[in-house]
Formats: sequence, C-alpha cells, structure tokens
Amino acid sequence: MSYLQAIVIALVQGVTELFPVSSLGHSVLLPAWLGGSWETMVEQSSQPNSESSFYLAYIVALHVATAIALLVFFRADWVRIIAGFFRSAARSIRERRLIAADSDERLAWLIVFATIPVGLTGLAFEHTLRTIFAKPLSAAVLLTINGLILLAGERLRRRVLATAEQQSVRAEAYATTRSGPRAGEEVTAAVESDHRLAGLRYRDGVYVGLWQIPALLAGISRSGATMVGGLTRGLSHEDAARFAFLLATPVILAAGVLKLPSLAGPAGDNIHGQVIVGMIVAGVAAYLSVRFLVRYFETRTLTPFAIYCLVAGIASIVRFGVS
Repeated sequence: MSYLQAIVIALVQGVTELFPVSSLGHSVLLPAWLGGSWETMVEQSSQPNSESSFYLAYIVALHVATAIALLVFFRADWVRIIAGFFRSAARSIRERRLIAADSDERLAWLIVFATIPVGLTGLAFEHTLRTIFAKPLSAAVLLTINGLILLAGERLRRRVLATAEQQSVRAEAYATTRSGPRAGEEVTAAVESDHRLAGLRYRDGVYVGLWQIPALLAGISRSGATMVGGLTRGLSHEDAARFAFLLATPVILAAGVLKLPSLAGPAGDNIHGQVIVGMIVAGVAAYLSVRFLVRYFETRTLTPFAIYCLVAGIASIVRFGVS
C-alpha cells in the first residue's frame, strides 16, 4: 500500500463512516472503480482466509481513529454518560433492580441496551458477512438499498409527527422531574438533546440499536440506518443523528480494538508508517465530519444522501454487473 493509497482511503473512511453513505461500501467500491492494485487490496480482504489481509487491518486502524474522533467531539457527553452509568449501576446493585435517577443515567442504559444486539451479531457473523458481501457488485446493490432506506425513513418520519410531539412532551417532563430545576443555568444544545433522548423508552432504544445490524453489510450505512430507526420513533433529525453517533462510538471502538492486534502480525508488515498517517487523516476527517453533520441535521434531512446513494449505487451496479 502506497502512502497515496493510504491517505485517499483514510480520507474516504473518515468522512463516510459518519455521513449516512456507508464507509464499508465505499472502502469496497472506490478501489474497485480505480482498479489495478487498488482493486487487488479489496479482493484479498474478502477471501475466507482474509484475517491476514493488510487492507482489512488498515481499515480496522482507521475505525479506531474514527471512534477516537467521536470520543473527542462528544467528550463532555461521555463524561456525563459514564458517570451516570456507574452511579446507576451502584444504586441498582444495592436495590437489586434497575434504577435511573436522572437523564444521564437513563441515557447510559439506553446506549448499553441498544448496543448489545449489534455487538453479539458482529462477534458471531462479522467475518462471514464480510467475506460474502464485501464484493463490488454486492456493495453496489446494498448501497442502492441504503438510499431507499433513507428515503423511506424520511417518508415514515412525516407519518410520526404526532408521535414526535408526544415524545417531546414526555422527554421534557422527564428532564424536569428527574434532573431537577435548571433555572438560572445556561443549558447547552447538547445537554438539551441528551435530555430529549433520555425520554425514549428502553424498548425504543433497543429498536433503534437493532438498525445497526444491517450496517455489518458493506453498503448499508450505520449512521444512516440508525437515524432512520430514530426518526421512526419520533426523534428529530438532530436528536436521531446525535443518538446514532453516540451508539456508533462504543461499537466502532470495540470492533477496532479487538482486531487491532492483527497489525502486530503479518498483516501489519511494511505498512506501519501508512497506518500512522492514515489514522491521523481519518481522525481529522471524522472530527470535521461529525462537527458538520451535527449542525447540518439541525435544519436538514437525509434526502440528499439518499439521492447520492441511489446514483452511486446504480452506476456501480451497471459498472460491475456488466463486467
């Protein structure tokens, strides 16, 4: 892998991991479009014995960089969420029942419950799904389906506006009764969003988390699918995006850390310099992407990303379906 290849792939990974357009799909399709040595990297990583693939090891390192960027951007949220989890866990152990006394504690448990399904599924089937579907034509079809999912999410969103209003009332009541009066304090948009998210029922949180499972397939976006799940449960675009990014952080970080040791073996030979450069590029790109998207979804929708996925997906189907 040349440094040029490492930088291009890292830049694409850092952006597409958080934009609702599938980073795995792009990590398969872009090299396939470029051909030559680029395409060979992907073909190697989709083989049954691909655990020694340097390309796969490199993508794993980029995922870790992306997760670190998310942790840095949402650092204040994670401090509150982690502290809330330990407070609630200690109290729950003493009382022998789940207790969430404030919005931070409740949001912590929502993230835990929502992460379990995709964590178990990834451990059991990630390698199988990657070797079967991480091929250009499969990724192209799934990217097209991703565009349809995003469009469907926007249509369903319009049908649940009444539910969204009820959700907002419930979240506001929860924040007031559970978190105590906040008169005289300047409540940031992030804290306000976390309060609204804490108003989700646990079963709705698990439902949103289940939408991460299709993203194990190259071509389906984790952030996009999770946002659709949130929209269909009455969340605004802003809150759905925020919840998607919070849910993605532990999943991406855990998956990356579990596979990162492969870089110490044959898969990492001769690419350590490229890995360092790529992680820096991917981390910076991911940080700028999440910063942009958090503001973007305050007023805008998934529709432009859906159109992009449909155009890119159909073009790729034509390209790789004919060849």
